[in-house]
Amino acid sequence: MPVAHSHRLPAAALAAALMLAACSSTPKDKTAGWSPNRLRAQAREEMSSGAYDKAIPLWEKLEGRAAGTPLAQQAELEKAYSQYKDGQKDEAVATLDRFMRLHPASPAVDYALYMKGVIHFNDDLGLFSFISRQDLSERDQNAAKKAFESFRELVERFPDSRYAPDARERMRYTINSLAQYEVHVARYYYRKGAYVAAVNRAQQALKDYRDAPALEEALYILTLAYEKLGMDDLRDDARRVLQANYPDSSYIERGFKAKSKPWWQLW
Repeated sequence: MPVAHSHRLPAAALAAALMLAACSSTPKDKTAGWSPNRLRAQAREEMSSGAYDKAIPLWEKLEGRAAGTPLAQQAELEKAYSQYKDGQKDEAVATLDRFMRLHPASPAVDYALYMKGVIHFNDDLGLFSFISRQDLSERDQNAAKKAFESFRELVERFPDSRYAPDARERMRYTINSLAQYEVHVARYYYRKGAYVAAVNRAQQALKDYRDAPALEEALYILTLAYEKLGMDDLRDDARRVLQANYPDSSYIERGFKAKSKPWWQLW
């Protein structure tokens, strides 16, 4: 009886063939022989052309090859910026947090705090949510609050930083937006007939945010809500405070149709 010939490769030969196939399919690192300066130049070129997704791995390679040097620290910050511009906001914040944890004495910590604040500042703060039909009580203002905290840490720790003036302006803008958010929620509750909730949100705005333009309306909402609740003494107190702090206020006569200074105005 004829013996059948086996077409199977020996185990060792098969393993070698698989290894060769794997090696041939592994992408070659074209930057393997590049110097740190060349890596930096190429990463910057990608950034300048808007190819932030291509710049990110280059900054990562530079960070590894220049480990322990100021150049590596610069690469970390450049990577964070590239991640931010590429829409990877969570990753950018994580990179900045790691930088500040590993290099607490770096002269660039103020920049890291500033960048972290800017990322949250430009995130969805819900600043214009009041023009939508969304239930304002369901909006999350964490991004705005995180932005404020980063900017506040910057100006407190590094008051003379080149980024401090802009951080202070952004803090003011953020405070105004948060106050306006609370007031719009208070107005929402008032119009829904939830007068106790309206009082609570208006009081919260008055407690947490000083000198914000929206506080004029907050006091007006208090007078209305207290009246609906039959709390005449508290209504009169709120009205007196409104008139004392905003003697030219037209809310008493014109109601919600009155126009106050825009909350976003910085001057």
